[in-house]
Amino acid sequence: MKIVVIGGTGLIGSKLVKSLRERGHDVLAAAPNTGVNTITREGLAAAMDRADVVVDVANAPAWDDKVVLEFFETSGRNLLAAEAAAGVRHHVALSIVGSERLPDNGYFRAKVAQEDLIKASGIPYTILRATQFFEFVGGIAQSATVDGEVRLSPALFQPIASDDVAAALADIALAAPVNGTIEVAGPEAMPLDEVVRQFLRATKDGRKVVPDVHARYFGALLDDRSLTPGNNPRLGAIRFEDWVGTQAGV
Repeated sequence: MKIVVIGGTGLIGSKLVKSLRERGHDVLAAAPNTGVNTITREGLAAAMDRADVVVDVANAPAWDDKVVLEFFETSGRNLLAAEAAAGVRHHVALSIVGSERLPDNGYFRAKVAQEDLIKASGIPYTILRATQFFEFVGGIAQSATVDGEVRLSPALFQPIASDDVAAALADIALAAPVNGTIEVAGPEAMPLDEVVRQFLRATKDGRKVVPDVHARYFGALLDDRSLTPGNNPRLGAIRFEDWVGTQAGV
C-alpha cells in the first residue's frame, strides 16, 4: 500500500513514517524539505500518484491567528483537490481534542476549519483528535510565565506521548475510513498546573507554578471539559510520570 504522510519529517510524521515502513508499506515522507509543498502545490500531484492513503500531520509555520488559518485552509484545499484527482481512498488528519470548545484560540479555530474542509470533500476520511503532547508541556510553561511565575488553570488536562499518537495514526491509516472522528488521549487526567509543576521539577526549573482559574490557555479560559476527551477515547500506554522522569537532561 502506498501511504503519503504530509508533514512526514516532523515530530509525529517522522515516527509515523518509520512505523508504517516497518509494517512493510511504501511510505512517502512529504514535506517542503522533501520537495512536496501543499501551499505552493510543488510536487503535490506527483506525490499523490498511486497513493492509497494520505495522512496529514502538517503544522502551520507560525502561531499568529491569520497565518494559521490561511495555512490550514490553503493547504487543506490544495491537498484534498490533489487527492480527489488521484483517486485517494482514505484521508487521515490529525486534529486536537476540544477544538470546537475553545473558539477564543485561533489555532483551534483553524483546526475546526480544516476539519470542515475534510468533511465536505467527498473523500472517505478519518479525523484523529489527540490531546496535547507531553513534548509541548515546556512550551505551555513558557507561554504562561509572567515575572518568573507560571500562572496556569487547574482545569483537567490529559496529555499524551507523541509515540502513542503516531501509533494510533498508523492503526487508523491501515484501517477502513470511519467518515468520522476518533479521540486519543493519555492514560490519565491531571490538573494542568500540576502537569507543568511535575515537568519543571523534573527538569530542575525553579519557576513557581501558581494555580489560577482565570489564567488563559493560549487566549482561552479552561474548564475540566476543555482539553479532555469524551466517552471511550483510545488511551495511550505511556504515563506522564514515566515520561517526565526521562526529561532531566532537557
